[in-house]
Amino acid sequence: DIYDLVDGSRQSLKLREDSNGEVFVMGLSKTPILTGNEAMDVLNTGTMNRTTASTLMNRTSSRSHAVFTVYLQQTTRGCEGVDITAKSRFTFVDLAGSERIKKTGAEGERAKEGIKINEGLLALGNVINALADDDRLARGEKVHVPYRQSKLTRLLQDALGGNSQTLFLACVSPSDTNASETLSTLQYANRARNIRNAPTRNVDTTALELQRLRAL
Repeated sequence: DIYDLVDGSRQSLKLREDSNGEVFVMGLSKTPILTGNEAMDVLNTGTMNRTTASTLMNRTSSRSHAVFTVYLQQTTRGCEGVDITAKSRFTFVDLAGSERIKKTGAEGERAKEGIKINEGLLALGNVINALADDDRLARGEKVHVPYRQSKLTRLLQDALGGNSQTLFLACVSPSDTNASETLSTLQYANRARNIRNAPTRNVDTTALELQRLRAL
């Protein structure tokens, strides 16, 4: 399920797609900000409302994946006096680590959460594999990207395969008892590194056309 961590009401929200094909969460709250500190305040509020629990591997284990999106808008005045607006979006994703129930000792609700976490990671891995399949792309083959396998991948569709760049930070454990999890995480990150996108600047095309016509 999808929850608004800023609202904190724990009401399940639904995914929708607008007329432009962009995926959004219906009923999700948006907070206007002007400074970096204001953005951090919103992030801290969401973090405090995030579900955590103790397992044998982590005393404060995240029991869900979390997404924090910052929308940016910049308006500049061109040489012909036309205002040009550029829009961008930063999508920060904190993925909960994959879990083996035998190692975490999770039971009941914690075990169910672990299964859901693993399902989301598996679906995301399948999407990353499809986007990073250079051999098939080089041959000109059409690659099916399974965004609809999970709500997580559906929500991150534009951030992964759209007009975007992807940066993956892997958090690993120095303990030799977690060697298998560390190796799995590094292999996961290595696949994400192979995603190739060619992002372009999001600007108001009408304003650009006006500027071009005035320059004639």
